[in-house]
Order: sequence, then C-alpha cells, then structure tokens
Amino acid sequence: MHRRSILWGAVSGLGALAGSRARAATEAPSPLAKLKVVYHPSDLDKVNFVLGNIQNHFDGVGGPENVTIALVVHGPALRAFHSAAANPDLSRRVQQFSGDGVELAACGNTMKSQNVSLKELLPGFVVADKGGVVRLAELQSQGYLYLRP
Repeated sequence: MHRRSILWGAVSGLGALAGSRARAATEAPSPLAKLKVVYHPSDLDKVNFVLGNIQNHFDGVGGPENVTIALVVHGPALRAFHSAAANPDLSRRVQQFSGDGVELAACGNTMKSQNVSLKELLPGFVVADKGGVVRLAELQSQGYLYLRP
C-alpha cells in the first residue's frame, strides 16, 4: 500500500507542476513588463482614430516610457502622412510621437504605388523596404502585440 501512495503522490505532483506551467504560459505578462505594441492603419479614414489610440495608450500606461509603440502604415492611410497633404494637427502629433520613440514605418510598396519618397513624408518616418506586412510580421515575431482598428 505504501508503494501506491508514493506512486500516486509522484503522479499528482507531476500533474500539478504541468498544470502550473500551462497556466504560466497562457497568463498575461506581468504588470511590470513593458509591452510592445504595433498599430497598423491602412484606411485613410481611420488615421486620426489610430493616432488618438496611440495617445490614449500612452495616457493609459503613464507615458511613453512605459510602452514601446510602432506604427506601420500602408495603403491609402499613407496619404495622410504626405507632408504636402498633412493637416497641422496630424503633423504635430506625428512629431510628438516620433520624439516619444514611436517607430514610424511606411510601406515601401505603398510608397512606390503612390509615387512618394521618404523626404515627401512627415519627418520621423523610415521605409519598410520589404513592405508593411513584412515589417508587421517582423515586429510580431519580436513580441509586439498587433492592433488594427
């Protein structure tokens, strides 16, 4: 009878250990962990909404020092970031976000299709040479959470 008790105790202990590891793998990151988030606008009519979300995100976590944010823009949404077409409020917000450390990436494929160069976009942007969707996948593989309005 003693052997059964030892065996049952060992099996129970392994089950509890496996269960705790499974829970740990699916639990949300610690509140102390600095999240990494990538926002992905492609629709022109959602650009201001996304920029508002980024500001709300900073406000919600206590500032840009508490989160790492990237913005990857492609498709029609990129038109909002053309220097010649950008409204002053959008330009100010983009400049502020760039200063706060937000990575601003423009899809290289979209830039070609819109016939726009990097110097024609608002300051702070870099080109996602392989394309916006490739950059999104790269960021996600680095642990960024994907947000698309």
